[in-house]
Amino acid sequence: MVLLLLLLLHSGFCVLLPSPANVSISSYNLQHFLSFWPSPGTPHGAHFMVQILSSRRTRWTSVSDCVDLKPGQTCNLTSDFMDPLDHYRARVRAISTNQTSKWTVSRQFQPLSDTVLGPPDLSLSGCGSCLVLRVRLPTDKLLWHNTQVTSMYWEVLIHVHRTRDGAELKLKLPYKQESVIPYLEPGVEYCVSVSITTTFNPTSIFSERRCSFTSPPPSEISQFLLLGLCGVFGLVVFLLLGRLIRIHVQTSNLHCLNIRSHTYSCVMKTPLTRDP
Repeated sequence: MVLLLLLLLHSGFCVLLPSPANVSISSYNLQHFLSFWPSPGTPHGAHFMVQILSSRRTRWTSVSDCVDLKPGQTCNLTSDFMDPLDHYRARVRAISTNQTSKWTVSRQFQPLSDTVLGPPDLSLSGCGSCLVLRVRLPTDKLLWHNTQVTSMYWEVLIHVHRTRDGAELKLKLPYKQESVIPYLEPGVEYCVSVSITTTFNPTSIFSERRCSFTSPPPSEISQFLLLGLCGVFGLVVFLLLGRLIRIHVQTSNLHCLNIRSHTYSCVMKTPLTRDP
């Protein structure tokens, strides 16, 4: 019996491997990945396997793509965490020839609330004195097949920046793929960035700024043409005023000559002395 026990110990059946460390699940735009570190003392050539547990189930299930992971590899759990409102846990253990480790369990994870919502896709176009925003979540294909998710309240946070003077405006609107920002100046450039939030997840990233004019600005040719017309109009007005002044001066001189002529005539007819 003692000899059998010594043989078992020598063969390694009763020796446990060090358990994996730092088991964690990270998520970005509902793309979920499990990562871990091999603990010190893990033999070279050991591999690792992953299992998950849903709050709606009582048994752990192995992840088919993560039963033979090498140190440094991650496990993609996106297709295994199908319900964004469910709660999950994952666990990892090390396996070597004739040896295994204890399981290391992750914290509880909910796909929708624990993911980071990345910047949405944004496009802008002018509509006179307003801007039309077209917003699309990068997670649309993963979210909108779920009626529980679509019934939740989503909001669009909008930052508006006027290029001319740096004035800023912040808005919060219900999420729609197309929204309108009204009461803006026509022909002025604005830059806009947006992010998406929900009551389940306030963690989101703003999109890059997109810029657009509310209406097409006047072209340089139009500006030069307008300046030219203004110059021509000013010249015409100047010439007309000059002509009117000239006519007025000529009329005044003629009137003065007429007055002098009549006076001279009167003087000539007035006798200086009486005739004898």
